[in-house]
Amino acid sequence: MLHGPLFRCCLSRLAVLGALVASAAGPPATAADVVPTQEVEVIVEKLAGGLSHPWSVEPLPDGSILVTERSGEMHLFRDGKLSKPIAGMPEVLVEGQGGLLDVALANDFASSRVIFLSYSAGTPAAAGTAIARATLSADMTSLQQVTEIFRMNRPSATHRHFGSRIAVATDGTLFFSIGDRGKDERAQDWSDHAGAVLRINPDGSIPPDNPRVGSDAPEVWSKGHRNPQGLAFDSETGELFEIEHGARGGDEVNLPRAGANYGWPTISYGRHYSGAEIGIGTAADGYEQPIHYWDPSIAPGGMAVYRGRMFPEWNGDLLVAALKFQLLARLHLDAETREVLGEERILKGHYGRIRDVGVDADGAVLVVTDEEDGALLRISRSPVAEN
Repeated sequence: MLHGPLFRCCLSRLAVLGALVASAAGPPATAADVVPTQEVEVIVEKLAGGLSHPWSVEPLPDGSILVTERSGEMHLFRDGKLSKPIAGMPEVLVEGQGGLLDVALANDFASSRVIFLSYSAGTPAAAGTAIARATLSADMTSLQQVTEIFRMNRPSATHRHFGSRIAVATDGTLFFSIGDRGKDERAQDWSDHAGAVLRINPDGSIPPDNPRVGSDAPEVWSKGHRNPQGLAFDSETGELFEIEHGARGGDEVNLPRAGANYGWPTISYGRHYSGAEIGIGTAADGYEQPIHYWDPSIAPGGMAVYRGRMFPEWNGDLLVAALKFQLLARLHLDAETREVLGEERILKGHYGRIRDVGVDADGAVLVVTDEEDGALLRISRSPVAEN
């Protein structure tokens, strides 16, 4: 249970909450805390623990939840239980920051059962980010027809900045991110997949309207990204949002456009870890500006654009997982200009390093914590009216 005056509640109220939570929609909880936020009181339930550095959370149409672990395993949470590791996973290289990373559903998952995975692949001396397509078996215990549909063109011996998130567009194409692989100059090389947001068809082929068709890296959509670990579409507006780690400061939120350059490492709002300046400043001709940046860094992970019934107060806002300060950041956006009007920091310091965030079908928010004993948490609206 949390401590401090904002998080304490009386025993009688907890008893009422326990009964209400048990009868509420959604999977059963193993623990629950009542947490105030700026606009609404929420309940934080621990659905599952014992996860080894979970990296991605993906709700399924039937109410179950897929969770990846960086160690290379994926589990299904269903009926209050975490499954054994799902069989048939692709071969994953687990080194440094690499391993099994994101999981995303095809738009027709309900009928096709197709999923996409991002992961680090290769050898310790030649590692890179890869994307696979697979079919989840009807009993959800194994992957079938596993096919690697993309592998980055310049593997290296560095074991950091693999990215990598996947966002599926309404036309079925896959957008995904790859970091600069620890070599910042790669983010400005348009023939290199590193430091980029990329786009492919579900079979790995190149969409004919990509901005770099005919080049050495026709998958590249935008460049100048340091280590993007957040990528998501707004289901209402169709906008694609991207969030990336800066160095010491300079974490960014961008709206990646076809053929655009977002500056790293030529421009940045951060500094090198040594304290030295980066590039030529914070702005220059030919480089896009972020819509928001953090200094000091929050070390952002995954993100979601909130569209759900449970929290109408958050409609259209960005929910950002953060590792450094162990929090969930809510960026309130102007509905027309998409300007960031304010930031709220939720759960700060109470649940560990938050790596990813998703939105369940009922509007509840799901997060995973990147720890050796990581957890899957569910954030729902408190059913008890405020006094």
